[in-house]
Amino acid sequence: MNPDLGRLLGEVGAVLLDFDGPVCSIFAGYPAPQIAAELVEVLRRRGVAVPPDLEGEQDPLEVLRRTGAAGDHGTTRAVEDALCAAELRAVETAEPTPYGREVIVTAWQAGLPLGVVSNNSASAVTAYLVAHRLAAYVSPVVGRAYADPAQMKPDPAPILQAVHALSMSPSRCVLVGDSLSDIEGAHAAGVRVIGYANRAWKVDAFRAAGAEVVVTSMSMLPKGLADLEND
Repeated sequence: MNPDLGRLLGEVGAVLLDFDGPVCSIFAGYPAPQIAAELVEVLRRRGVAVPPDLEGEQDPLEVLRRTGAAGDHGTTRAVEDALCAAELRAVETAEPTPYGREVIVTAWQAGLPLGVVSNNSASAVTAYLVAHRLAAYVSPVVGRAYADPAQMKPDPAPILQAVHALSMSPSRCVLVGDSLSDIEGAHAAGVRVIGYANRAWKVDAFRAAGAEVVVTSMSMLPKGLADLEND
């Protein structure tokens, strides 16, 4: 096992996981570009003039973010509602991340609280956890703030909400995330961070961004967590 990973896990009192990546690929069966296009269509139906760069946006969360930045709260709520519905549909065909389940169960067996902090909706995260018989092992579940995309990661607010729910100091928590926004948000919250580099380019990018530990597979975490149980 990576000695830096073992040291880090031994120094924290709780684990926070991002959802899309470390736990599953939420849009595996209902592709993100399709959902993004559907959200753009919501904008059109409401009479919004969609700029060309947004028409081709592949990330539904970015469509929501851009909509929120425009400042029309009614339109933001309409896009939020459509995205929440799409995410609930998406979790039905989400693809579990290899060893994601083992990370969750092994943390519970080691007595280490584990929560999820996601830019996806909390209802979608909870639906996935229930469907995969993982809900009993995960608390809290913090999703994005309703129709307030400015508070999505890298904003530290959802991470700090999870930390508060765990009654932990930020420095006693570690976030496992697969994006630069996870790393930036963790740093802003004062939370330690493990970068899950599920793409080759992310290894150097995450190290440059200041991830304390970078792993290329979630399989690297259960052994470290099991070692805590045996200590």
